[in-house]
Amino acid sequence: MAWNNFLKNRDAFWLQRALNRFNTDKPNWFKFKTKDDSGNVILPKDRNQYKYIEVTKSGATIPSEADVNAKIQEIKDIETAEANARTSGINKLKGATYSALTDAEAKALFGE
Repeated sequence: MAWNNFLKNRDAFWLQRALNRFNTDKPNWFKFKTKDDSGNVILPKDRNQYKYIEVTKSGATIPSEADVNAKIQEIKDIETAEANARTSGINKLKGATYSALTDAEAKALFGE
């Protein structure tokens, strides 16, 4: 769990999650450049940035940076809402007086 939290705090994690939501008809449509435009090697720790995205599949396009950032925020918001629904549902079940779970809480706890 600590490793997952470490990853989720990294920009590269979110960038890759967002990019995977674009060009969905072309899986594995992107990679990150290993050399910059001058031919200098880009270190692995520095590669996962928007400016180093490279298209690997014909017909795929690089979304705008604004679109990628909006998708990152959308993913974070969805995951936050799911985590909040799970916490809320658990608290209801643990409470002294039980109340009905919302659909979101039930899904977060038990799946669909």
